[in-house]
Amino acid sequence: MHCKPLYSLLLALTLVASPVLAQEDAAAPTTQYVELKPSFVGTLGNGPRIQYLKADVALRTDDAAAVERIRYHDALIRNALVFLFSEQLPENLSSLEGKEALRASALAAVQKVLEEEEGDPLVDDLLFTNLIVQ
Repeated sequence: MHCKPLYSLLLALTLVASPVLAQEDAAAPTTQYVELKPSFVGTLGNGPRIQYLKADVALRTDDAAAVERIRYHDALIRNALVFLFSEQLPENLSSLEGKEALRASALAAVQKVLEEEEGDPLVDDLLFTNLIVQ
């Protein structure tokens, strides 16, 4: 017969915790990632030795509604990135600073495409989930 006070206590705790849980759900981040598939693969430089670049790219947006608009422009985004990647020199990508500069340039290229097409850059960040220069 001791269950009734325990049940009342659990019910009271549930009622008190419910508004807190609802506030946490409302404050949940809306960050979305759009992976560009398939991987970008191409050659670098024009020297006697052929070198390759392979990059897996993900775009981050804080606007969940922007995901479909980003996906809609996938072909234009990929085109801009293919041209950017093809201009790279292997020696520029041998350091962390060079890779970070490429990431920043790639983000700017994507934002430019989306700004021209949508009037808004839509993308907050660009991440290389894999970047291999060989």
